[in-house]
Amino acid sequence: MKKIIIASLFLIVSCKEAVKNEIKITNPTINGVVADNSKGAPEAKKWLENSIVSYFKADISEHQKIMKDITTKDYYEFKTDATNVDLDVDGSLTLKEFQEKWGDKYDANSAGINTGFLISAQDWIHVEVRKCEVMAALNNVYTFNVVLADDGFKANYFRKIKVIKENDRFLIDEVIESN
Repeated sequence: MKKIIIASLFLIVSCKEAVKNEIKITNPTINGVVADNSKGAPEAKKWLENSIVSYFKADISEHQKIMKDITTKDYYEFKTDATNVDLDVDGSLTLKEFQEKWGDKYDANSAGINTGFLISAQDWIHVEVRKCEVMAALNNVYTFNVVLADDGFKANYFRKIKVIKENDRFLIDEVIESN
């Protein structure tokens, strides 16, 4: 019986040693992770700035189409619902219905209820991107701290804009409005 116990112990110890030798964990450096995740950020930033400028330079009759082209399907539907909350239009939601529908996916409190896309003003003269800095970048998801300015109306709009890269193209997936 002692021989079986001793043999079992040797077997356990030898298996344990074999496992120790086979497992090699490499920890990537923080700088490597940051560099890998943010490598697309300059391209995303340029795309975002150009998309914003193009949107505001376009004829107002083209805005819905452009918005649909530069946003994810979900965000387009979310912002459309937010714009129409409590309005007397087909498909509009109450504020409570809106929050229940979208609260798990987007920040319903910072959606810009009853306001337009990207800025809260109904009218503008010349909107430009004053600031666009990457705040976070991870797995083709980029968050930018953006300031849009309309000097004609002496207005600044502070936004956090999430851009994702999907199927080799960038799309806006959320705009958090803060002033």
